[in-house]
Amino acid sequence: MASTEKITVYNVADLRATTDDALVNYLNSLGLVQSHTLLDTRLALGFSAFFLSAACFAWDYKLGFESTKQYTLIAVILYTLLNGALTYWIMFVERGTIYVGSTKDNKTRIRLISDSKKPQQKGEAPLYKLRVEVEDVKTGKKEKIELERKFSEWFDASGRFVAAPFQTVLAQGIPLVGKLDPKRAVVAAAPSSEQNVIQEQFAETPGYTAEILDAIASGLGESQTTAATTGSSANQDAGKKRRR
Repeated sequence: MASTEKITVYNVADLRATTDDALVNYLNSLGLVQSHTLLDTRLALGFSAFFLSAACFAWDYKLGFESTKQYTLIAVILYTLLNGALTYWIMFVERGTIYVGSTKDNKTRIRLISDSKKPQQKGEAPLYKLRVEVEDVKTGKKEKIELERKFSEWFDASGRFVAAPFQTVLAQGIPLVGKLDPKRAVVAAAPSSEQNVIQEQFAETPGYTAEILDAIASGLGESQTTAATTGSSANQDAGKKRRR
């Protein structure tokens, strides 16, 4: 079924964010237990730096700089360390992670990292890149999977997200997801009436035109730059939304 909400297909950041949110909702619906440790740690570091800055301002405002300059120096050092730790956490620990979860029996963990990729040829749709790590908790053995698919496979030209084809991509590309949702995993081998309905829904609107694809491709670099500069606050909002 296609979503009733529409986004602009020219904005790759919106395409990726909508896809990321849909991925999280889908995996949770399969019974996986999501872990919020990465996000909680980032929030803790960020809020610690904020409250330290607020305390430093209050000291200086009430007592004056001269009587609190030693404390201010300590606060500045601590603030620098906290922000350094936050930057390290985002760049080298999270690494764009959008989902961490495990099966209910806690025998298998899964981690997914998303990105968008500029098409190699002009006139092609941008790609959604997904790196997946599936770990056997008992043995510590990890399986790594990489998926690259066009956003146009699950967004129609009007900007509506269609869940079924996206879920099918995940179920067919990630064995753990296919095991949890076997219906989606075999949909390509045995087309169902639901698949026909999906195709009809896409047929209701024209496909991506060359003009749309060119605009998406040309705007990819700008949207990624914007996403990078605002990623921290956006991910915090997304995390809050997912918890509700």
